[in-house]
Amino acid sequence: MKTRVHFLDKENYVGKFALVEGDTLGDELEKVCYEMKFQDSKDEGCVLKITSEYHSKGDVVPKEEDIKAAQEHTMGLYKSCADYLIANPHVSV
Repeated sequence: MKTRVHFLDKENYVGKFALVEGDTLGDELEKVCYEMKFQDSKDEGCVLKITSEYHSKGDVVPKEEDIKAAQEHTMGLYKSCADYLIANPHVSV
């Protein structure tokens, strides 16, 4: 998997990047662009808001169930990372 970072604002906790290469794109997608925003939460945590923009190859329209499955997989990955960092606060990111 290969990603390209377009924008990173460490002070406002916002980042934009694109998945540009990898098996997860399959034959239908050219790339997927993401914007991630971390916002304070009232419970001493944070809320992660992710916007995804899918760029297909040619006239292909991605199937809704494929997009939903990819989003669930991605959120599972982020949850695993968050759980690890919470359990290991000494780890520097």
